[in-house]
Amino acid sequence: MKPLLIVDGYNVIGAWKDAAKYAWSIDESRDRLMHQLMDYGGYTGEEVVLVFDGYQSDKRTTTQEQHGMLTLVFTKHGETADSYIERYVAQLPKYRIARVATSDGVEQAMVLGSGATRMTSRELLRELKQMRQAGFDAHSRPAIYSKNSLAARLPADVQEALERLRRGQ
Repeated sequence: MKPLLIVDGYNVIGAWKDAAKYAWSIDESRDRLMHQLMDYGGYTGEEVVLVFDGYQSDKRTTTQEQHGMLTLVFTKHGETADSYIERYVAQLPKYRIARVATSDGVEQAMVLGSGATRMTSRELLRELKQMRQAGFDAHSRPAIYSKNSLAARLPADVQEALERLRRGQ
């Protein structure tokens, strides 16, 4: 069974400095977070559940949408993301590896009591940034120089000479 990451969406958006810096609307922030978490799930192999409050909406039911490794949840009217996440974690089998990303201290305590681990919103944002940077770094150099290749073990000056030779210079 794949590890599970449960994210309190508005809590993470509230801690996201880029959202405030670039004055993204709440809809744009939700979309950006969702897409980054979809990438994250694909990269790490974790299932991701992204939960947003429907507390002040007029929805009568909780809605769920599946987007690859990500499940997007909007809670029903009168239900907070915190209460949804606490109930969700409490219903998980004890052997299921689960992490919850939130900066809400009470929710963190409830989650730890249910057997999941917790991470703050900033820790999640840092992981997302590191994952994106690692992907960028891996794609910014030629495949022959991946860390497990023979060429990667050569000294830098030999690598440069071979690259010039390959390019016909």
